[in-house]
Amino acid sequence: MLAAERRNLILEKIHENKKVIVNELSREFDVSEETIRRDLEKLEEDGHVIKSYGGAVLNEKSSIDLPFNVRWKANPVEKQKIAELVNKEIEEGDHIILDASTTAVFIAKSIKNKKHLTVITNSIEILLELSDVSGWDIIATGGHLKSGTMALVGKNASDSIRSYNVEKAFFSCKGIDLEKGVTDGNDDSGSMKQNILSSAGKNYLAVDSTKFGKAAFSRICGLSEVDVVVTDKKPADDWLKAFEKLGVECRYWEG
Repeated sequence: MLAAERRNLILEKIHENKKVIVNELSREFDVSEETIRRDLEKLEEDGHVIKSYGGAVLNEKSSIDLPFNVRWKANPVEKQKIAELVNKEIEEGDHIILDASTTAVFIAKSIKNKKHLTVITNSIEILLELSDVSGWDIIATGGHLKSGTMALVGKNASDSIRSYNVEKAFFSCKGIDLEKGVTDGNDDSGSMKQNILSSAGKNYLAVDSTKFGKAAFSRICGLSEVDVVVTDKKPADDWLKAFEKLGVECRYWEG
């Protein structure tokens, strides 16, 4: 196993369990404890973890984007529920934008039964997912590929998004907070989503319930700038009251 592959697996475990233990990882990956310590040092340098005695804990305040494969495996059941709800919001012939979130990849998978869609995206993974669909217009934003994220970002990507007007845009985030609004991990991602918002007649925030009550580094928008929140379970009453006050519709899984 390559060191990079092992570190990604360690990172998955940290995000699942919030911490890891050196001697346990050493046995699991059949490498020395010193090798695991070097892996954790690298993950700490990259901003993902904080080393502790005998192991490491998740750096909750990190603004670093996780590798796509790590994000992809987080909360898949919740993302699938969101995708099935979003499927009901998209009509044949719609022009839509999908952001580069893993939630949007689940959405792309769920809507392949639709006809005559136009999909604009800055996600390499979504472009691959939809490459076998016929009768659609699939538009890539261009831009430069941000390492490890499968996302196209930068000026060219932003200019491309702003040149279109679509009926609906679907985006996700790292945190949604009643006071701080909708936030993401870094400026590149946050500014791209701001451009997505400005290009759509109706904006859908597709966000799983683990993100509620959290605030990340870069502000995308206030809650009032979102038209519809789509999530995997019924939010708490204070959230529902806030959405009603702001005129934000909420779709949640009731199955």
